[in-house]
Amino acid sequence: MGKDSKPKDSGKGKGKQAAGGSDDGASKGKGKGGKSDGLGTCTYVKARHILCEKQGKINEAYKKLQDGWLNNGEKVPPAEFAKLAAEYSECPSGKKGGDLGWFPRGKMAGPFQDVAFSTTIGATSAPFKSTHGYHIILCEGRKN
Repeated sequence: MGKDSKPKDSGKGKGKQAAGGSDDGASKGKGKGGKSDGLGTCTYVKARHILCEKQGKINEAYKKLQDGWLNNGEKVPPAEFAKLAAEYSECPSGKKGGDLGWFPRGKMAGPFQDVAFSTTIGATSAPFKSTHGYHIILCEGRKN
């Protein structure tokens, strides 16, 4: 028991991280029981996106999503998102309706990965900025 106490004492600066780590482990064990399980524990996401260099253009695309679906509390149908991606996106994926397919954690950089892995399935992100420009993401799936 004395040995068990020492690691707890020696991790004074990491107490919150250690507690968080054990919480994460508990969440993983619960499967779909926890609210954040579908977001924080998956290793792959299937997504579509719209990329624009200018903030005004991404806001215009987002307004169309709001007027058509989001303001009514509805999810944007992937086919409709694909049409807007083809119209507005400046990424080569725009020709494929913004489809990025399945990608693992660590493949996309910074804020793009953060938003992609924190957007629930079927939901559309608000516009956000990355080093490549302004994006909107539609999450289509998650898997481990």
